[in-house]
Amino acid sequence: MTPNILVLNAGSSSLKFSIFEVGEGNSLTMEYTGQIEGFHVQPRFEIQDAEGNFLANKALELESPAGFGNSDALNFLFEWLDSSDIELDIQGVGHRVVHGGSRFWQPVRLDNDVLSHLEKLIPLAPLHQPHNLNPIRRLLQLKPDIAQVACFDTAFHHTMPAVAQRFALPRRFHDAGVKRYGFHGLSYEYIASVLPEYLGKKAEGRVIVAHLGSGCSMCAIHHQKSVDSTMGFTALDGLPMGTRCGTLDVGVLLYLMEEQKMNLDEVTKLLYRQSGLLGVSGIGNDMRQLLKSDAEEAREAVELFVYQITRALGSLAAVLGGLDGLVFTAGIGTFQAPVRAMVCQQAKWLGIDLDDTANSAHGPQISMPDSIVGVWVIPTNEEKMIALHTHQLVFS
Repeated sequence: MTPNILVLNAGSSSLKFSIFEVGEGNSLTMEYTGQIEGFHVQPRFEIQDAEGNFLANKALELESPAGFGNSDALNFLFEWLDSSDIELDIQGVGHRVVHGGSRFWQPVRLDNDVLSHLEKLIPLAPLHQPHNLNPIRRLLQLKPDIAQVACFDTAFHHTMPAVAQRFALPRRFHDAGVKRYGFHGLSYEYIASVLPEYLGKKAEGRVIVAHLGSGCSMCAIHHQKSVDSTMGFTALDGLPMGTRCGTLDVGVLLYLMEEQKMNLDEVTKLLYRQSGLLGVSGIGNDMRQLLKSDAEEAREAVELFVYQITRALGSLAAVLGGLDGLVFTAGIGTFQAPVRAMVCQQAKWLGIDLDDTANSAHGPQISMPDSIVGVWVIPTNEEKMIALHTHQLVFS
């Protein structure tokens, strides 16, 4: 039987998965993809084959008032796969793990010792890391013979120079791990790996990638390696996002706690769940909805989003000492032509000449042939990156 790799991306309310077949010459082909979502409201399970045909798409019954968790979802997934007509030989499971800290800057085989160390990093990513680790812990119990691999969103940024990682705080905090790590690394790593297919020789040059989705960040890349990123110590930093605030004067936090008497939980909820596009617009966090709205608040939210991207673009171009290419990726970056157009219009001073027709068609190249800076739309594929890393560690 042909071996398979299962890729898991566990969040607070969903478990997304992809199943890859390891073919001849160690090729990887995605066979199935799906998710279990709505843990705390109405769990729903769906799985599709490579052609997009649904093999299952159904609501799941809550077995307890507490709802589903990632461990429950994992149990259900394996039970469903075992009872289905799909023939699989899962020999490796790759996990997206947000934080690898200072120790893990490349994918690693998982065992109880590694898991224990990753649990110590929970304070650095409290809203992500625990959910990433739950399926790992459960699989060590449920399927101890299956090799597991952790792939880190922080790992790609380990090449950032020391000066880009440091905060202007007393050295003891830096030594304790308070520094700029950067995130969305699996997305950036994938984009960097395929840049030669799109940019040719310029792939080795100065490229800025804008990962614009529900979470947003930008990364300066040179020689296909990370030089700097808009995200720092946490996934709150940098650009405004769907519900996250982005960069914020820390004095605002002091004000909220001292003058508004907000406690830690209230501030955390505000910054992670109630800010960003949702907070500014008061309408929603979906860019599609905001672009269609006639409300002034929606316009202001989009305007702020584009302004902060433009500001970050100039900053990262300065770090690189110039710019050869700009890449848009992730949900907004790949599908929202109006956002790309607004960003490119404000960045004409960098030498960007947008091709409106190509932009409306979503590229891949959306700049004019004689544009000094080439602009591209490249869909990201974090799942493929995780599968590649898992294959390397399990099958090599």
